[in-house]
Amino acid sequence: MRLDSVALVLPSRVLTNEDVVALVGRHSAATYAGDLDRLLRGLRALLRRSGAERRHWRAPGEEVLGLVADAAGRAVEAAGVRKADVDLLICAGVDRGFAEPAGAYLLAQALDMAGVGCFDVGDGCNGWLRALELLFALFRAGAYRRALIVNAEFPMFEGGPVYPRLFGLRDRKELAWSFAGYTLGEGVTATVVSADPERDWEFQTSSRPDLADLSTVPLNGYQRYCRPSDRVGRTGVGHFAAFSGEMFAEATREVACLFRRLNAPVGQIRAIFPHGATQRSWDEGAKLLGVRHLMYYVYPRFGNLISASVPAGLASAVAAGQLRRGDRVALCGASAGMSFSVCSFVY
Repeated sequence: MRLDSVALVLPSRVLTNEDVVALVGRHSAATYAGDLDRLLRGLRALLRRSGAERRHWRAPGEEVLGLVADAAGRAVEAAGVRKADVDLLICAGVDRGFAEPAGAYLLAQALDMAGVGCFDVGDGCNGWLRALELLFALFRAGAYRRALIVNAEFPMFEGGPVYPRLFGLRDRKELAWSFAGYTLGEGVTATVVSADPERDWEFQTSSRPDLADLSTVPLNGYQRYCRPSDRVGRTGVGHFAAFSGEMFAEATREVACLFRRLNAPVGQIRAIFPHGATQRSWDEGAKLLGVRHLMYYVYPRFGNLISASVPAGLASAVAAGQLRRGDRVALCGASAGMSFSVCSFVY
């Protein structure tokens, strides 16, 4: 399997940590029972400690479909193919507009990709890596020749799963499940991948369903499909809640174990691209493995781009001339579920 191209498109509005802190202050002014200034000072310190600096949100007038079309067009052009040469379209993001049908069908319609195969891959922030793992098997089976993976993450709209619901705090303890929402950025990646039997990939994955309630966006009637949990629905139906401290602790251990299972010699790896939900926790794990010098972070610049984080890192490194053909890389993902992936391949 060959990764032909990956494109990243970000919306134009840039928010710093101070902008986010100000929004929390504004939305919490009428609800917070305590010293709001002290809360905001603590939030500012937590954001800085995580490694966050800025993130992109859509500006008024910026349309999601326009940004997606831009990314898809760039990826197809960089791959040296046409949209008609793509025989499978996969949407692998968390943000979505439909429960039915799969978002890939509506996106294919919007992109004028008539006749293309369509389906979605849903595994939270790990969706892109899971899509690659699935494609590796599908290509080997001869089912498809070329695929386009789209990860469109635009959750920061008014009345959405995060904003402004998570920004109006009543008590400091709510930071435990709301903080992750303040690190989110928006953006879209488009990845063109093609069958190539001469290029091998290695995937190491694991799942921890015992941790399934650590990060959720429950739908109406969700109680029918899960055991009772006081973690689920903390912010209400349709709203995001993530106990990020516990998630990061688990991810550090799990991903380190998967990385040690890789057959690819560490000495051959030029760069490691992690999911961008934090920099601090990844640094701690990388130190244990002795690979901190290989880590390539986009979290400080883009925030948490959810399922688009890892491909955003690849796209940024290619654009900066820091990743070239023939370089071996490793990709590390951790997600709600919880789901963990480590992958190595030669770009």
